[in-house]
Amino acid sequence: MNPCRLAGGLVALACFSLLAVTPLDAKDPQPESGDGRAEKASVTAKDFMIAAAHPLAAEAGYDVLKRGGTAADAAVTVQLVLNLVEPQSSGIGGGTFLLYWNAAERRLETYDGRETAPTAATPSHFLKENGSPKGFWEAVVGGGSVGVPGTLRLLEAVHAKHGKQPWADLFQPAITLAEQGFEITPRMANSVARAKVWSLDKYPAARAYFFDADGSPRRAGDLLKNPAFAETLRAIAEGGADVFYEGEIAADIVAAVRATSDNPGVMTLQDLADYRIEERDPVCLTYRVYRVCGMGPPSSGGLTVGQMLGILGHFDLPGIGPGPDAAHLLAEAGKLAFADRALYMADSDFVRMPTEGLLDPAYLTLRAQAIGRDDAMEKAKPGNPPWKDAVLRSPDGSRDRPGTSHVVIRDRYGNAVSMTTSIETGFGSRVMVRGFLLNNELTDFSRAPEVDGRPVANRVEGGKRPRSSMAPTVVFGPDGEPFLLIGSPGGSRIINYVAQTIVGVLDWKMDIQDAISSGHVANRNGATDLEKGTEAEAYAGPLESMGHEVQVRDMNSGLHGIVIEPGRLTGGADPRREGVVLGD
Repeated sequence: MNPCRLAGGLVALACFSLLAVTPLDAKDPQPESGDGRAEKASVTAKDFMIAAAHPLAAEAGYDVLKRGGTAADAAVTVQLVLNLVEPQSSGIGGGTFLLYWNAAERRLETYDGRETAPTAATPSHFLKENGSPKGFWEAVVGGGSVGVPGTLRLLEAVHAKHGKQPWADLFQPAITLAEQGFEITPRMANSVARAKVWSLDKYPAARAYFFDADGSPRRAGDLLKNPAFAETLRAIAEGGADVFYEGEIAADIVAAVRATSDNPGVMTLQDLADYRIEERDPVCLTYRVYRVCGMGPPSSGGLTVGQMLGILGHFDLPGIGPGPDAAHLLAEAGKLAFADRALYMADSDFVRMPTEGLLDPAYLTLRAQAIGRDDAMEKAKPGNPPWKDAVLRSPDGSRDRPGTSHVVIRDRYGNAVSMTTSIETGFGSRVMVRGFLLNNELTDFSRAPEVDGRPVANRVEGGKRPRSSMAPTVVFGPDGEPFLLIGSPGGSRIINYVAQTIVGVLDWKMDIQDAISSGHVANRNGATDLEKGTEAEAYAGPLESMGHEVQVRDMNSGLHGIVIEPGRLTGGADPRREGVVLGD
């Protein structure tokens, strides 16, 4: 039994990690604050396991699995509780990518519940009257940034196909918590306080929920109730996702989106009624003796993680081991992969993409040859992957923000989930309706539709899904069985976090918790970021001597992972956040 469980099904306060306030970075604002680091040990189990970003959410999912529920059942319950207790990160007002290992059919299914742009949205959606793009926060705050949410449609579809427990039963934990209240954690309180600077208190609903009457942010330890969200969930539990996408809830969403006069949205009732999820093919790449599979476009996560690993596979990382030399290779691979990401990757339903060419082994060999063992390259240029339909376009340098959460689940039947869910930046658009926040995912599009007369692949278009960096991943062992479930929040650095953790587990044979806890190294085709206060900070001197521009900074990932071996599950949760692993 996991030490984080107590009699009566309560979660030990010791499982909550303490946090420290970190300064805002004006260049890359992250209102979802870092938590400091808490010591965490890996957790082992035999039959089933779950790791999620909040103890109450993990507990609710654990109870579903304990009752004989599937990974699909647990995913529904976990997401709904996360919406309540971690509202800055995800919820039914946002979007989700989910990988599902169907053990009975031995098949990996990938579900795209990414938000879509309203039909009326055009490439000039984020342009000012003078033709220049809006600034990031100018675009975020208000209904103009809200995409049509996809999370509920995804949960309903996955549950209908793979669930065992009644849909309505899976809503009860979140409904009960919303009505009875939950204690605000230090992380949530810190996030609220920081987000006030970024207009979290601008609109009445969010202001009344997250702040006291005098305007001060609610504090850690306060009991927070959300009866409006309980009512919303009860309606969806009884009537299914159609209740959300049609009728009174849909009308309230559209009204709230259009009521923000300084940045109004263009969403309609028809946009909500027309929303559909997509079941897509996974993108997979062979790395050493493993098969690494992720989400394809509109996510750039699976392709870019795959590219990094395909490049790194040309180097003896097992022999090199952790340290500055490996950090150099991780950074250089990141430069090359992010250069391709910026030029080529977008919603492939709207934009022609060299998806297969980007993971072509011969192409990745050429990319790897650009890396010097002792010298850092300048900013990398996009490559020329095999592609029949090449077009001229300009790169997109926009970066998604870290308002995201990741969940990994393995049930007693052998099914597995790796799910990344988001409302984009912390607290999304700041628009709150019926107890939940609406996303600002449209700012994941390029706010400039063209550069130097050439179109940007990731420009706004009606019905299109914005490019994402979310990278839920399943790694298969040589026997073809799932070996590692992994993923993270963290904006575009998700890609670096996931790739480095995979290297830690596969190449360096690290315990999953040790791999997750390792100091981050990230390069998005610019400076090389090293995580402050970790062993990675010591790499600064050697990397600078190789020619890297180095930035030492807080890097607030939220990795969750499960390693699956015969008769044994081993899970890890990110020490930078308050998540836990539970299993039996």
